[in-house]
Amino acid sequence: MPRTLRVVHKLWIAVAALVIALTAVLGIAGHRYQRQQADAEAARAQMDLRTQAALRWAGLTETNAARTLSVILSGEPLLEAQFKDAIAATSAQISETQKALAAMDLTDADKAQMARIAAARQATLDLRGQARQLAAGGRRDEAQALVLQRYQPAVGAYLQALREFAQSQSQAADALRAGTAAALQRTLLAAAGAIALMLAGVVAGGMVLIRGIQGPLAQANAVAARIAAGDLATPVPQGRGDEFGELLRSLHAMGESLARMVRQVRQGTDGIATASAEIAAGNQDLSTRTEQASGNLQQTAVAMDQFAGTIAQSVGSARQASALAASASDVARRGGEVVGGVVSTMEDIHASSRKIADIIGVIDSIAFQTNILALNAAVEAARAGEQGRGFAVVAGEVRSLAQRSASAAQEIKQLIGASVERVESGARLVQEAGTTMTDIVQSVQRVTDMIGEITAATTEQNARVAQVNQSVGALDQMTQQNAALVEESAAAAQSLRDQAQQLAQATALFRVAGTAAGGGGAPAPAPGQAAAMAPQGAIARAPATLPAHTLRAAPAAQRTPLPRPAAVRAPSAAVPLAARAARAAPAAKPALATAPAGKTRPAPAPATQAAGADSDWETF
Repeated sequence: MPRTLRVVHKLWIAVAALVIALTAVLGIAGHRYQRQQADAEAARAQMDLRTQAALRWAGLTETNAARTLSVILSGEPLLEAQFKDAIAATSAQISETQKALAAMDLTDADKAQMARIAAARQATLDLRGQARQLAAGGRRDEAQALVLQRYQPAVGAYLQALREFAQSQSQAADALRAGTAAALQRTLLAAAGAIALMLAGVVAGGMVLIRGIQGPLAQANAVAARIAAGDLATPVPQGRGDEFGELLRSLHAMGESLARMVRQVRQGTDGIATASAEIAAGNQDLSTRTEQASGNLQQTAVAMDQFAGTIAQSVGSARQASALAASASDVARRGGEVVGGVVSTMEDIHASSRKIADIIGVIDSIAFQTNILALNAAVEAARAGEQGRGFAVVAGEVRSLAQRSASAAQEIKQLIGASVERVESGARLVQEAGTTMTDIVQSVQRVTDMIGEITAATTEQNARVAQVNQSVGALDQMTQQNAALVEESAAAAQSLRDQAQQLAQATALFRVAGTAAGGGGAPAPAPGQAAAMAPQGAIARAPATLPAHTLRAAPAAQRTPLPRPAAVRAPSAAVPLAARAARAAPAAKPALATAPAGKTRPAPAPATQAAGADSDWETF
């Protein structure tokens, strides 16, 4: 097969050829078998029909022979009349059966047998006619003798010929079945031979196909082994157009991709070595700034403590002023209540004075009416003359008493009016005093409220100052965390350098076109750079007062690095390093809320797992 033909096409061609050959063999064998079966079935059907017709013919013949014997031998006219029509009908059926057999496709032997059967029938019919004539002529004894001696043997020969014909047809059917089985066996043998030849062709084609597959697979295996051994410079053989050609082209593309990756990794190791040196320099600068920030935070913490003490004193004074204002408000409230009682009493006195004035008015009215009555009595006494003189004296005395009562009532009314006016004036003064006391109580209450607000504000300021103090403490803790992170960063820089060397050693296995095996490794850092990678003494002196799990609790916003000096160039590898530190930091608010003001928690010494590269990077 051509090399450009795909393997799947080759396999499909082989499968299609096998299927077509099998289909052809099975189709031919099936067609021959069906044709033979159809011919055999048709022949067997004809033979079965002839056999059945011969047997039916024999049965009808036996029936008519028995009827003829019964009629001739019995000599009964009634029996003869009864069987006459039946014998005629049966003879007609026998004639139809004979015609049907003669019309069938018969062999020469069958035709000869049919001729003998027809002759035997004709002989029996002639003998039966003679016997019936003798019986009809009254010669019954001769008729019986003819029937017994000649007709009955002729019928036996007639039936024997029919049975032989039926037996010959049955034997022919059996022979046909045997021939059909033999033909089927020959067909199966021919199909088996064709299948064997076809299988031999399949085996030969499979061997050719296997050789065509093993060769390209061996080439692909050799290419993969060279790539696994690190040989990326040896070219890959190409030129095939099938799947193996695609596999070799894919291996070639994989080798080129690996070569590019190895070059990039070797270049990356150089960049990592440079970046690790710059990270070490940045750690030294960060250590200095961390010490300065720690000193400033300590000064801020002392100032915040003093400020918190002052605010606490202000809170105490405000609370005392609030207590005094509350006491003054209580006294003013009680004074207002007393003045209210006086106002109520004055109102009661004023009401009583008004009632007394009303009573005096009633007395004055009574005195006036009494005076009028006394005057009327005097007039009546004058009219009475001598008899009314004593009554006139009494009336005069009564009038005098009434006038004196009216005069006294008038004086009392004037006195009561003056008293009512003074009571009203006193009530107004007391009302004004009550209003003034109410204003005083309200003013004192407002002063109390203002002092309470001042106290609440001072308390809130004290709480906020405490929060600020906690924040300053948290900043101090974060500064200590930064110091620990500087140590971890130094360890990470050393680990980064070690990993760069390991990466260079790993890529040294590959041989890339244009470079020698093992070339392109990362250069060793300068002595100054190696010294810069070591942890600084200032960093080692930084207090680490937090456990290891809190070193990652500082938020990214509070780990913002200080500006680098102009002499230090920011390396490109520092960006993912800072991003890694920012991603490792959780939220800052829980740390601020849980850290008490002015207190720090002891922590173990800085992490020393620089020997494990993975743990270093995770901590960093």
